[in-house]
Amino acid sequence: MQKLAQICIRRPVFATMLILFLVVLGVNSYFKLGVDFFPKIEFPVVTVTTTLRGAAPEEVETQVTKRIEEAVNTISGIDDLNSNSSEGLSLVAIQFVLEKDPDVAAQEVRDKISTILRDLPKDADPPVVEKLATDAAPVINIVVSSQRDLRETTKIVEDQVKKNIESLAGVGQVRFIGDRRRQIQIWLNGERLYGYNLNVDQLRAAVAAQNVEVPGGRIEQGSRELSLRTLGRIERPRDFERLIVGTFGGAPIRISDIGRVEDGFEEPRSLARLNGEPAVVLEVRKQAGTNTLDVISNVKERIEALKQTLPPDLKVTYTRDQSRFIVESFRAVQEHLLLGGILAAIIVLAFIRSWRSTLIAAVAIPTSIISTYTLMSWMGFTLNQITMLALTLVVGIVIDDAIVVLENIFRFMEEKKLSPMEAAIKGTADIGLAVMATTLSLVIIFLPVAMMPGIVGKFMSSFGYTAAFAIMVSLLVSFTLTPMLCSRFLKLGNGNGGATKETLLFRMLAGPYRVLLRWSMRHRWAIGVLCLLVAASSVPLFMIIGKDFLPVDDQSEFEVVVRAPVGSSLEGTNEVFKRLEEDLKTLPGVRDLLTTIGADTRRQVDRGSILVELVPIDQRKQSQRELMLMARERLSKYRDLVIGVQLPSLIQGAGPNVDLQYFVQGPDLNVLETYAAQIKDRLRQLPGVTDVDSSYEAGKPELRVLINRDKAADLNVSVASIATALRTLVGGDPQVTTYREGDDRYDVQLRVEKEFRNSPGALERLYVPSATLGNVPVANVAVLKESTGPTVIQRYNRQRQILITANFVKGQSLSNVLEALNRTVQELNLPPQYRVGTIGKSKEFGRASRAFVGAFLLSILLMYMVLAAQFESFIDPVTILISLPLSVPFALFSLLVMRENFSIIYTSVGVLMLFGIVKKNSILQIDHIKSLRREGVARLDAILRGCEDRLRPILMTTASLVAGMLPLALGGGAGSGSRRTVAIVVIGGQSLCLLLTLLVTPVAYSFFDDIAHSKAWAPIAAFFTRLSPRRAVNGVTGIFR
Repeated sequence: MQKLAQICIRRPVFATMLILFLVVLGVNSYFKLGVDFFPKIEFPVVTVTTTLRGAAPEEVETQVTKRIEEAVNTISGIDDLNSNSSEGLSLVAIQFVLEKDPDVAAQEVRDKISTILRDLPKDADPPVVEKLATDAAPVINIVVSSQRDLRETTKIVEDQVKKNIESLAGVGQVRFIGDRRRQIQIWLNGERLYGYNLNVDQLRAAVAAQNVEVPGGRIEQGSRELSLRTLGRIERPRDFERLIVGTFGGAPIRISDIGRVEDGFEEPRSLARLNGEPAVVLEVRKQAGTNTLDVISNVKERIEALKQTLPPDLKVTYTRDQSRFIVESFRAVQEHLLLGGILAAIIVLAFIRSWRSTLIAAVAIPTSIISTYTLMSWMGFTLNQITMLALTLVVGIVIDDAIVVLENIFRFMEEKKLSPMEAAIKGTADIGLAVMATTLSLVIIFLPVAMMPGIVGKFMSSFGYTAAFAIMVSLLVSFTLTPMLCSRFLKLGNGNGGATKETLLFRMLAGPYRVLLRWSMRHRWAIGVLCLLVAASSVPLFMIIGKDFLPVDDQSEFEVVVRAPVGSSLEGTNEVFKRLEEDLKTLPGVRDLLTTIGADTRRQVDRGSILVELVPIDQRKQSQRELMLMARERLSKYRDLVIGVQLPSLIQGAGPNVDLQYFVQGPDLNVLETYAAQIKDRLRQLPGVTDVDSSYEAGKPELRVLINRDKAADLNVSVASIATALRTLVGGDPQVTTYREGDDRYDVQLRVEKEFRNSPGALERLYVPSATLGNVPVANVAVLKESTGPTVIQRYNRQRQILITANFVKGQSLSNVLEALNRTVQELNLPPQYRVGTIGKSKEFGRASRAFVGAFLLSILLMYMVLAAQFESFIDPVTILISLPLSVPFALFSLLVMRENFSIIYTSVGVLMLFGIVKKNSILQIDHIKSLRREGVARLDAILRGCEDRLRPILMTTASLVAGMLPLALGGGAGSGSRRTVAIVVIGGQSLCLLLTLLVTPVAYSFFDDIAHSKAWAPIAAFFTRLSPRRAVNGVTGIFR
């Protein structure tokens, strides 16, 4: 690198073009980068969805879920196997190890499912196997409201909006919520139906047979050819009433004789309301791998264009708009980047008092950041929360190398009276080894981050590569552009804009440091004891501080998830939500309330959510966290409801977005419920724990049909005919036939009137077909009995489980809660066949902790290896790395003071960065001390002079680093919660431990030097002397020293 520096000093145009080349590529790449919330990541997760209409959860589990689990369980590479069996629906999710190719995994699942299709119930729909795209989550809701009835609104939205949105590039799925789809309904009178001796099978077949259109071939008439079509389709809904479905006493029986036809809509199983007004919602999901911002932008542009053709009374509103948070977060990061760069430059100006010197050093910031965009584009990265965090954090770091080189060149000019050209050449060569050692040992820290295993590694890899490349570019700038600019523009302080080190700020800091340094060298054991005490304080501080998986960002929205009493109807749940809306709409800062009921995949009408959209952060006084706490307090009076206040999930398939997911697993649901209840009671007793709930919900009322098989056999009534007839008459058969109007098709449903199916007694009077007797009352072959059952049965790795969830308020942490739960489980003395554990975010908390421990150890090892190679010594790296454990207590103390938890993801990254930054000071000191000793300076004088010479660049780099990160630590805006924790760790750890490390490094150097001179170490020193081609300096071998 020194030769490159000499070339650039003598060839300024070459140096300029070299850096300009990188900048031009970076600018070009910047405009190609997409903007998103998270990095593009594909996880190998495959889902199998099977519908068995009308089946109870236990029946779905036995006949569908277990058979699918048994089939796919033999596939290699399965990490987790989860399933949910609910009313009429089986959902099996297979999560594979990250090394598994998602496409291969999906195909293997399809192959296994194809082998068991015959084993599934005949009434079950074919299983749907899908590769779950974790980034294909809802990105925006289009809410349409009007004064029209919902069926008409749904028709307009489907024809004019939904179809247009689905055709856009990047849009994966558009799902209706709260819609009312048109349906032709044939309502049967149970008494008349059986009075005419008709059964439901006959009626179904007759309706389907008389609404057909069948091609009849071709007719040739000489030179003409005609197509033959039999036009048997119903033209108008009311024509269904005239269909002949049988005869009685020789007279035809029409549908109008046994019922009525209604041009209505499907039975409502979902509901949507915006600010109290009924609405239809289009939930837009993006395709996997597409850019969120581009998709939302395209959707909005298409909607604005469609507004010209939509009826004027239709009002279109956007909710859950991810682009709001992404754009605001991106804008905040850009502001922090700019402000951090300006503050770092101001620090240089404060120490050197030269605009020229400040600009020479500050040019490293934009060149390094802009050049990094090229690597990001080549590697397929986007500008997201992770990569932008990396760029923001390195603002104060990329200027470090330029500052060190600049300061050393200036010192050569001032102390040795060299010309700028000579000082640039000799000053860069003198400091080159130290600069390379500091930079490479910092870059090497990010490699373990980029290569971490697990889900966290997938997310953080882009962080590691982005930060490492930016720092490497800064190293190149410091050896090319910085010395070249110094040789042309750097001047000493003569009152004409020249630089000087004799600033008031430097004199105020240098004087006390000299006194403390001399005292420390005289009281080395006192410094050693102090270091041990400081390092040991990390243990109690780490135990005290709360630990979480991720910090909470203010997204200007939160969700109130509600579960009404078991068995609540859609109307009953709706009335509950109306009361909740009245309590929430008066919260300060609320912009919109979007209520949805039955919007989940299972369409459960006893549960729903209220999305609370807030005004932007700068337009309200309360934070999102404070408003969520206020919402909990206002809704706490509803004792009969299960209410959770949480953030909306941003990742598809991630499960409930709660702070804790804890499961109890075992064979017996009743025993599991007992254990789960005890764990929930313990959770409710913990301070700061709220929204405690479990997946098990017993007591769902159901009416069971107990068939007397002997009587049914005597009357020639099959079990299948009983089940089929009741399903059609009570639940309705929506696929009897279809009604066509223009290009649209609508289902035609058969069902008895409500009065014939609203009680057990009414059901017993219904008739089922017999093979020999015509129709037989249900009461003759079965008994109806009311009972209760679970609403959903969850299984984890082929064992039944109950999932317990909870959220935390400020002051509580995941680590403390898990510790309390472990004590509770020990007190329960669970039998061997029952066990507990964490899943979801809680499980990743443990995995991420282990991954970062491994990254810490690997980083320290790699730093040692780089430093040992650079200094050609086994001991010097130890002297330098002693400062690392001294920084940790100050970082933890900073978190405690700022009332922040230790985030396993972001705080750990901050500690790794802190390690790389702290040891830079020690490298500068050790490198200069060794250089002075090679010149023949006595050890103590070399230590004192070396530390004093390096004080200014150390102070400048530290201050510029702190200044560059201050906007992150103190700034607000979208996404500031994640960035703040990293900045607090780095700023607190670096600034608070600065003085101690400035004293410890020279003391440690002298201590190891004494050891090297001792007789006990003489044989080892002699051994290393034989290995090293370098000669000993003052009796100490170079490689050992």
